[in-house]
Amino acid sequence: MKPLDILILSNGPGEITTWVRPVVKSLRQQLGDDSTQMRISVMLSPCPHSTGQEAAIARGYPEVDRVQSSEHFFSFLLSGKTVDNWHWREQGVVLFLGGDQFYALMIGGRLGYRTVIYAEWEARWYRWLDCFAVMNQRVIDAVPDPYRHKLRIVGDLMADFSPISLNFADMAAHPVIGILPGSKAGKLTQGVPLCLAIAQQIYQQKTQTRFILPIAPTIDRETLVRFADPQHNPFVMKMGGVSGKLIVKNENNEEKYYLQTPTGLNIQLISQFPAHEHLRQCCLALTTVGANTAELGALGIPMIVLLPTQQLDAMRTWDGIPGILANLPIVGSQLAKLINKRVVKTGRLFAWPNIWAKEEIVPELKGELQAETVAALVLDWLNNPSKLNKIHHRLLQVRGQPGAAKKIAQIVQKQLFDN
Repeated sequence: MKPLDILILSNGPGEITTWVRPVVKSLRQQLGDDSTQMRISVMLSPCPHSTGQEAAIARGYPEVDRVQSSEHFFSFLLSGKTVDNWHWREQGVVLFLGGDQFYALMIGGRLGYRTVIYAEWEARWYRWLDCFAVMNQRVIDAVPDPYRHKLRIVGDLMADFSPISLNFADMAAHPVIGILPGSKAGKLTQGVPLCLAIAQQIYQQKTQTRFILPIAPTIDRETLVRFADPQHNPFVMKMGGVSGKLIVKNENNEEKYYLQTPTGLNIQLISQFPAHEHLRQCCLALTTVGANTAELGALGIPMIVLLPTQQLDAMRTWDGIPGILANLPIVGSQLAKLINKRVVKTGRLFAWPNIWAKEEIVPELKGELQAETVAALVLDWLNNPSKLNKIHHRLLQVRGQPGAAKKIAQIVQKQLFDN
């Protein structure tokens, strides 16, 4: 067999963690671990939601042989040369897992490789691209009949997260609650102090509760803790007045880091990414909008989605044109207020499981949120495990059946060897 190349095109943090990760595992299971025969490369394109850590995350996957970060993407697109002057084997496949599908068309043509596109919502350039692995029948129905033979349903890659089996009656006695306040300053400014205040309220009434806070890969512990310090973040006093400081404990010869409130509540800070091993211990989570909701939903973890608007100009992390307008100089603050005020009034769904189901499976709390109100909802869930169980099973229904990554690997194999 001639040595072969698989080039994966991807972009944002959600795609790298929830699409690329299970696919590279399946590719190795399907095609073998010998990189001299089957080499896997990941090339990142620019993404408005980029954390700057996508390349580092991809390099941490043992299945991946080489990675190029997004800042070098367009120079490769124009010149055909990577920053490290990669050599390309004679035969290979370009596998699209995020970004613009047109990039796969251009790069596949440049390298002379077959192209495989994972199309979650829409298949584009179907006249010229070779094969599509699509999420559902709706994607196929939107393509003209002469090209539908190129499309195969594989399901939702998010479903390839291993779900957890939870016994909520047992967990409610000694609950673990996950706190996911986001990764960008616009969310952390309000999200960190609000979640601290909520946790404080819960802890006062249920002292056996334990809290964990997985830190996004874009920030370090010290940066996160500053959002809990009223000297650095004036919103601490506006969101409930509960501050936090960083402490370190030596437990079983291992240093563990906590965000500690003045009353002694300790929230464990988790630097491991992705933090699925720790999230699996949680019976519920408090989260902001974004990729977190997709991961929690795929794991089957009940969640409460928080969109606080105590300071209407603080939230400037919306997608698309609203996000661009809210971040304009001079006028951005006023536009952010108008956009956020409108968002609060609309019935739009923001959590991914709710979007997929077209209904509110998990609550989305918008507006001037009060810690006491959110804590009361959490305590009601903990006191009524059947409510948690119902949400858990509904999330698993929405996520669909696993196996998309394996099917994509099989399609890639077919493109490599049958053409």
